[in-house]
Amino acid sequence: MANETVAAQRAYRAPCPGCGAPVSFLSAQSTHAVCAFCQSTVVRNGDVLQRIGKMAELFDDHSLLQLQASGTWNGQSFTLLGRLQYKYREGTWTEWHAVLGDGSSAYLSEDNGAYVFTTAQAVQREMPPAERFRVGATTAINGKSFTVASNQSVALISAQGELPRLPALGASFAMVELRSQAVDAKGVGEVLSVDYSSQPPSVSLGKSVLLEDLKLTGLKDESAKDEKGRQFACPNCGATLTVKLAGSQSMSCGSCNSIIDLSQGIGGELKHAIQDEPVQPLIPLGTTGTLQGAQWQVVGFQHRMGTDPSDPDEHFGWEEYLLFNAKRGFIFLVDSTEGWSVVRPATGAPVVSSNQQSAKYLGTHYQLKESYTARTNYVVGEFYWQVQRDQVTENRDYSSGKNLLSLEQTANELTWSVGNTIDSATVAMAFKLKDKQDLLKRTDVGPLVSGTNPFMRQEFWVFIVVVLIFLAMTRCSPDCDPKVENCSSSSYRSSGGSYGGFSSGGGHK
Repeated sequence: MANETVAAQRAYRAPCPGCGAPVSFLSAQSTHAVCAFCQSTVVRNGDVLQRIGKMAELFDDHSLLQLQASGTWNGQSFTLLGRLQYKYREGTWTEWHAVLGDGSSAYLSEDNGAYVFTTAQAVQREMPPAERFRVGATTAINGKSFTVASNQSVALISAQGELPRLPALGASFAMVELRSQAVDAKGVGEVLSVDYSSQPPSVSLGKSVLLEDLKLTGLKDESAKDEKGRQFACPNCGATLTVKLAGSQSMSCGSCNSIIDLSQGIGGELKHAIQDEPVQPLIPLGTTGTLQGAQWQVVGFQHRMGTDPSDPDEHFGWEEYLLFNAKRGFIFLVDSTEGWSVVRPATGAPVVSSNQQSAKYLGTHYQLKESYTARTNYVVGEFYWQVQRDQVTENRDYSSGKNLLSLEQTANELTWSVGNTIDSATVAMAFKLKDKQDLLKRTDVGPLVSGTNPFMRQEFWVFIVVVLIFLAMTRCSPDCDPKVENCSSSSYRSSGGSYGGFSSGGGHK
């Protein structure tokens, strides 16, 4: 249906000024196109095509999406006619130009390993300069409250197909992203993007979507990489490595544990960082399991450390598994001293009290649990953002019973993550790890019942005894094995660490 709709509106076809191959404009909204044969960038001026330069080769992200794929969104058919690839400090991301059944343009964009469908948004007042948007600040646009989630310097690195706008190739400009504090009936928040590649800046508004809900057809058969095209030698030890995950920005070498930056492709010199003291994940990379009604594969693992700013000598560790599903994107399985949890980046922005002691999201009230500084000290596997050893974020964790809410913030962006605790038996069953069931066990302590005096509960005193025994063992035993447990605490602290947020979230990354 979508292809028939676009074909009926076909406005123009002419020879490419660069090579003579036919260039088609299937949408009346498209003003620019990239010749599929010679990569010339052409602009349409009436019935004349003008060559204005040559586009860089597309960085193949091996997404399921491709040009001419079609689907349905918000009751309208659409077809993907163009693609833009952007670069920012920590990697790349892609936006797909979609033409709706009524002929208007929209974008299907990457967002924290998931997708957001956006359309142009008219604003009631002139947008201020990008530097006026401070990350973490709250502002009103068209009478709606938004939190500034990201303020980045970005640049277009490549494009494909038909496009209604085309920033100058390689020229840096500001991109600001904000997330709404209000959500719809389905609990989905809005993402508002302000693009400063033109003046006045363009504004778009969208909501998160699942690819499976768009009823897409014409997708690639799978998102796996071309094995031959994605093999390369480790820049540190020379071992042959293969990129397996679609859209990977970083990966580790299985031989020397170096972290390798893939954000610029693998054709040139690869940046890498050497890691020592390897940590062995309890759930091996490549393991598949079923959680939340979907099958996930473990594709990445990182060990992180937290410190209390008021007591830098006190620190604690936790681990995060990056799980991937081709249609649903990414979620995090978090292993901390308090138990296991499953979280994903939130589209909307919670409402936080002025003293930051509480937050409200999707109708749930959360209380601040702790604030701390988080540092990534070991990674293995592949990641859709450019992960680096010693990345540092400022974190705040909130909880409401089994519900979890976490904030991670850097100077340029912040990410909220939301999720819930799960017990170790669920983890063992999901990933078929019954032989490791004892190693997977954590405290698995449920929330105390509201209105009951905890000191009168038998469970409370049992828990206190267990903690005291654990304290004595951790302070006296020299046998801690860092390959299977967190041994880096200078003193015991029961901490959930990060519930799965990460410093590279925020915008369409």
